[in-house]
Amino acid sequence: MDEKRGWLAHLRRTVASLIPDGARRQAGRGRTLRLSVGLAAGYLATTVVATPRAHAQYVGQISSIVMDARTGAVLSQSNPDLQRFPASLTKLMTLYMAFKAMRGGQITLDQSVPVSAHSASMEPSKLGLVPGSYLTVEQAVLGLVTKSANDAACALGELLGGGDEARFADLMTRQARALGMVNTTFRNASGLPNDEQMTSARDLAVLTRQIITEFPEYYHYFSVPSFYFHGRQVPNHDPMLRIYPGADGLKTGYTVLAGRNLVTSAVRENVRLIGVVLGARSNPQRSALMAGILDDGFRQEGVADVHRPLVLARGTHRRAAIMLAAATRGSGGPEQVAELPSTLHHRAGTHHGRAHVPVHMVAAGHAGHATRRHGRSHG
Repeated sequence: MDEKRGWLAHLRRTVASLIPDGARRQAGRGRTLRLSVGLAAGYLATTVVATPRAHAQYVGQISSIVMDARTGAVLSQSNPDLQRFPASLTKLMTLYMAFKAMRGGQITLDQSVPVSAHSASMEPSKLGLVPGSYLTVEQAVLGLVTKSANDAACALGELLGGGDEARFADLMTRQARALGMVNTTFRNASGLPNDEQMTSARDLAVLTRQIITEFPEYYHYFSVPSFYFHGRQVPNHDPMLRIYPGADGLKTGYTVLAGRNLVTSAVRENVRLIGVVLGARSNPQRSALMAGILDDGFRQEGVADVHRPLVLARGTHRRAAIMLAAATRGSGGPEQVAELPSTLHHRAGTHHGRAHVPVHMVAAGHAGHATRRHGRSHG
């Protein structure tokens, strides 16, 4: 009770300081108290309203948008500015920042990325990186694109943030503002749950368009169906690469509070569209919704329908849902859980010894093989 009285007294003094001296002298003590408490209540209400947050009840309430990648024209939208939890779609900004750093010569594809205890502690989905080990920037990029690896995302974020993931998240948010992503705030590099980390369907479409137009030399990574990491094949979680004609990336995301999220880009007859679906209840529904809005977008652009073996209805037919479930089986389950406390690693460097470590990228219809020279890595 004493603590409560002290808080109220402090609040009355704070509010009273905002009242002109003349008004305080003319007002009686009781009137001043009532005025102070009334202003305090108004101040608190304004504070609550001024700090909106994403809310869990948005799960099942779909946000979506379809954008022409060339012109930026919006072809369809539903709740596009509703603030949502991005889940692993956060990694699109992590990748954007990595591409920008490579373009600027700050990092290279074959540069060693140190794995700190903090990054290794990230919950699945992950590559299983070991503290004190290394991977290359290219391996980290592929780990983010295919497996949505939280440990690789954190390690890459620490590299770009000077050893501090929180600093990197601040850089991500500043970059988002520079791109016009007004409803987006980042708190980590992976998309692991954080009440203050949020975005919108429109903002993600803006970011995706920027990735496609600004970094065409790196966009091909999003279409890699799988890659080999230390002798094991790591498949891509994105089902649209397999089931939607013309799709060539980008990213899936899931947490319980976010629902099932998806960003897809597809090309037909030299028309590229960007689709975003946030808050779906299941992977089949998410894929069906994405296929439907992209189909509608291509029709609006005068592009003829493309026959495909799977009948992707809009999530209303049980048979379509079953077929989609079969097509997306094994595409990954929950990708993020709570973040663990930070233990920062020191500067990036090369581990003792150097070796040629192969990075195999399995592309659609053929297998590619790139050899990168870098420090020894484990995991």
